[in-house]
Amino acid sequence: MNYRHAFHAGNHADVLKHIAVLALCDALTAKPAAAFALDTHAGRGLYALDSNSAQRTGEAEGGIGRLVAEAPKHPAIARYLAAVRACRHEHGPTAYPGSPWLLTHALREQDRIAACELHPEEAGQLRHVFERDPRVAVHERDGYAAMKALLPPRIGATRYNRGLVLIDPPFEAQLEEFDTALAALRDALTRWPQGIYALWYPIKLRRSLQPFYRRAATLPAKSSFVAELLVRADDSPLRMNGSGLLILNPPWQLDQTLAGVLPLLAKVLGEGAHAESRLEWLVRAA
Repeated sequence: MNYRHAFHAGNHADVLKHIAVLALCDALTAKPAAAFALDTHAGRGLYALDSNSAQRTGEAEGGIGRLVAEAPKHPAIARYLAAVRACRHEHGPTAYPGSPWLLTHALREQDRIAACELHPEEAGQLRHVFERDPRVAVHERDGYAAMKALLPPRIGATRYNRGLVLIDPPFEAQLEEFDTALAALRDALTRWPQGIYALWYPIKLRRSLQPFYRRAATLPAKSSFVAELLVRADDSPLRMNGSGLLILNPPWQLDQTLAGVLPLLAKVLGEGAHAESRLEWLVRAA
């Protein structure tokens, strides 16, 4: 496994994903019952945008850098930018929070987080970031295997009926990763049917994703939709032209929140006339 997210931290895909993660956390914390979050591909949890890796690609400049400069008016965007500022207040002006950091920022004292990372070096950094946070358990293991082992979530005598599973794989296996992710989701839904699931995926050629959309619609979730952001035309299989999120069992009004955010992100982060966004339901609750 060669992927390092440090090269891509803070890019347009992270912006979309992390706005959604915070909105999902806010939906969970709107009710008093404790919640559980599983981050299956957590990375190192915290990134420095002035590192050699980030500077080599410069992707953050077209993502969080551009969004900070423009700061379009929307509560979900303001929420995200406030979280980034909080991270930088704690860790320095070039820090960027990974998804496990955002989970710890948005969730409460009574909530619990499991963060999985397979790469030993990344897992070591992840463990260091959260070594003083008793809410977080870091697992150096395959995230898909963790879904089998940790769902339904139970820690000691506490069972968690509410929560989020975030699946953010590196997609080194290209289209084969969709097969693995969908199989893991199908199994997880039998184990924890009430959980919220969010699968991030890259978009290179959207037409190649049609089988994924069809199969995602057959998953045993009560409802599901995809939210996508393209920053350029999806006309090349050699680069990531956009990304999307498959949300299963979405909380109430999440679709409305993202439907308002997506066009703003396309306008600010887009690189030309072909930038676009869409939100499409695959299954609506009866």
